[in-house]
Amino acid sequence: MHWRSERKEFGVYKPGERSAIVSHLTTMNHFKTIIQEFYLDLKAQKLRAFLTTFGIIWGTVSIVVLIAFGVGFQRQTSINMHGIGEHIAIMFPGKTTKPWEGFGIGRRMTFIEDDATLLASRVPGMKAVSPEFARRVPTRVGENILTPLVSGIYPIYAEMRNIIPEPGGRFINDLDMKHRRRVVVIGNKVKEFLFGEGDAVGKIIYVGQVPFQVVGVMQKKTQSSSYNARDQDRIFIPATTYGSVYGTIYLNNIIFQVDDPMNSETVVEQVRQVLGKKYKFDPTDKDAVWIWDTSNFDKFMLYLFLGFNIFMGLIGSFTLGVAGVGVANIMFIVVQERIKEIGVKRAVGAKKSNIMLQFFMETFFIIGLGSAIGFMIAVGIVAVMQLLPIKEYVGTPEISLSVVVATVSILGIIGLLAGLMPARRAANLDVVECLRT
Repeated sequence: MHWRSERKEFGVYKPGERSAIVSHLTTMNHFKTIIQEFYLDLKAQKLRAFLTTFGIIWGTVSIVVLIAFGVGFQRQTSINMHGIGEHIAIMFPGKTTKPWEGFGIGRRMTFIEDDATLLASRVPGMKAVSPEFARRVPTRVGENILTPLVSGIYPIYAEMRNIIPEPGGRFINDLDMKHRRRVVVIGNKVKEFLFGEGDAVGKIIYVGQVPFQVVGVMQKKTQSSSYNARDQDRIFIPATTYGSVYGTIYLNNIIFQVDDPMNSETVVEQVRQVLGKKYKFDPTDKDAVWIWDTSNFDKFMLYLFLGFNIFMGLIGSFTLGVAGVGVANIMFIVVQERIKEIGVKRAVGAKKSNIMLQFFMETFFIIGLGSAIGFMIAVGIVAVMQLLPIKEYVGTPEISLSVVVATVSILGIIGLLAGLMPARRAANLDVVECLRT
């Protein structure tokens, strides 16, 4: 190592080592020269530089804020939509409208608990299933009386329906089911009406004339869709307790969750086939068993917001494109102003690629400076918008990875298009004509 350092100190290099170092230093000097020329041009043409950069700033702010709003709106809509549950289907009994194997039309269907067990064992792709009893029953605590919907369900119901108990409480469990305990989980609005600001967990409420102990209160959630009643206005008891108290075997509905929402249509068809075989109805008779498959809405929202975000991106891109045209025009003017300089550089040995690189770099410097300032302004706008009370309705704008990638990609394309024609014109100028000018 010491011998090598002495060799370099006295200017002795291996073959090819000197040329590599010279090439590297030349590139660095060329890059430094481009930066200096760019700075001097900005300094000499302050108004022109400001207007050009402002166009890029405004375009960057537009595209970042618009796409951020689209992402925030999509996320909030998804949260609102999944308040009822994620990738679930709710199945209700109906009447037959098609004759089948000697049976006429108009037969009323009914579900029992065993049907849920049957579906779980016969239908692949079904992640979870729960029967659901339901009826409205007067419920009271002291003098506070209301008539909420009482649902008899299985413990898995909470996971499927996104029902999360508040800290200190719990949902129905397997022991409650096994021992038919008289325990209840109440919606947050039910709790507010019956108990006000006081604690509810551990207290007794009367559902009809039957005392139940409150073991949990549902956390407040956003729910844009429902069936029968909102979860905040329900109370939940074990399905086994419901059957013993009210003496009924017929379900109000069955709810199930699929493994893969893309296969939900296949699962729904298999459900109708299994029940059709048991109850002797045409599996294609959708009125015999009505199924609300929320996964279909997931697919619809996916394509809707894909188009929405593309539309928002296009609006921002048009704004940025106009700014890019301005940059291209300015670069054409810069080329015209530097014709003599280009001729001198070409005369002393500069290549066409060197000239193209110079004007490409200056174009990207302008776009880079404007986009950096614009991005910082957009971040500030998004931060301010996140403080406004609009989340529940339209969500809040969010700068995610997709926003950054989309913005950088569009800026790169704009920079390439804005710099290509001026750079090619500069590189293809005739040296003699440049010097004569």
